[in-house]
Amino acid sequence: MQYIALIHKNADTPPTSAEWEHFIEVAVKTGLFKGGSEIGSGQTIGNKPVADTSQTVGGYMRFDSEILEPLLKLLDQHPVVKHGGTIELLTMPKS
Repeated sequence: MQYIALIHKNADTPPTSAEWEHFIEVAVKTGLFKGGSEIGSGQTIGNKPVADTSQTVGGYMRFDSEILEPLLKLLDQHPVVKHGGTIELLTMPKS
């Protein structure tokens, strides 16, 4: 199953670059991590108003895992989670 983890901007304190580097290293070693990025501001296209996601979400990470438990254990170590923030894990259904 493929997942996308949305990294919310609600940590109590900002993680350090060393914490990020360590987490990425651990995530890569698990084989579950498939990439990700910070996100910046954007534009909406269309006629209906929507919330500005970039105000609450600062980045994303992609993962592949057939069993959810190892991924959840990994995300418990995420720097934003360790600093009191939130990761939103969403499935990416095959279509």
